[in-house]
Amino acid sequence: MQSTRTFTDKLFLVLKGLGMGAANKVPGVSGGVVAFVAGFYEEFIYSLQKVNGKAFKLLINGRFKSFYQYINGRFLSLLFFGMIVSYFSISKLLDYLIKHYELYVWSVFFGMIIGSIYYISKDFEDWNYKTYTSLSIGIILGLSISFLDPATENDNLFFVFFCGIISVSGMTLPGFSGSFILIILGNYVLLLVDSVNALYDTFAEMITGDFSFIHNQERLRMIKVLAVFTIGSVVGLVTFSHILNYILKHYKSITISAIIGFIVGSLGVVWPWKKTIFKMNTEGQYILDSSGRTIIENYTRYIPELHTDTYFAIAYIILGILIVLALERYGRKTRQTNG
Repeated sequence: MQSTRTFTDKLFLVLKGLGMGAANKVPGVSGGVVAFVAGFYEEFIYSLQKVNGKAFKLLINGRFKSFYQYINGRFLSLLFFGMIVSYFSISKLLDYLIKHYELYVWSVFFGMIIGSIYYISKDFEDWNYKTYTSLSIGIILGLSISFLDPATENDNLFFVFFCGIISVSGMTLPGFSGSFILIILGNYVLLLVDSVNALYDTFAEMITGDFSFIHNQERLRMIKVLAVFTIGSVVGLVTFSHILNYILKHYKSITISAIIGFIVGSLGVVWPWKKTIFKMNTEGQYILDSSGRTIIENYTRYIPELHTDTYFAIAYIILGILIVLALERYGRKTRQTNG
């Protein structure tokens, strides 16, 4: 019975990683929200902040088992395994769905954000002038970010490293979408689409015994960009976790109210009814980047008219809310079991 329960726990950890990985790739959605709602956010931050000097000392001294136990390795390894699988599977599915069913996909995410706001705020009672102030600041920052104009693509490795540090913030700070920040920085397609697809294609070719990619300079460039981005993400993940662990320990109420504000502000990013505005020159022609893609300038949001698509979109918003409530119920049961 115990082995079955252990296997189930491991499976759910992988599924949580899948959820975080998928959420992190979608602009406007934060993987940290998944962790927060599913009930493992604090364990996630606690485990990450254990990657410190003591952990590296254990590793250097060859005490691998002690190192694994010290950093809560079982939890982190299964969670990150799920995230990695997500980037090469669920994320591709999401790319397809957003391309062909954009309105409905954004509707689900919009509902999930609403459900997350309800979940996080329903038991929060420490409202005072400090928490109201942090809530307001969070909302203003969230809204401000959502209306910034995207920059152009930049593959400078120092900038890519910086993008890695910033993008991973969505995993540690609920409501702060790292993927949307990458859009603002101009590197979303480069870092979360092109480079990931390049690595996927490389593995697929290696499995079939095809190593011709070593002569493909563009492929090698993409892999190098992804490697630097990954290193930056790891650095950012560990750094943010230490900072957040301290903040949560000393300013928990202010932090949670700010998180609620961030999530409320992110509603503007995931508003389902929006049209993409592409950059155009004075002659009315689309401006392309170095890879031949049309450059996105911004999004324009609108109030929909009532028709069949609108009703379906509202139904998907309700579905998104129900998904979060189901996650919340599972997270509550998990905390009760572990408690």
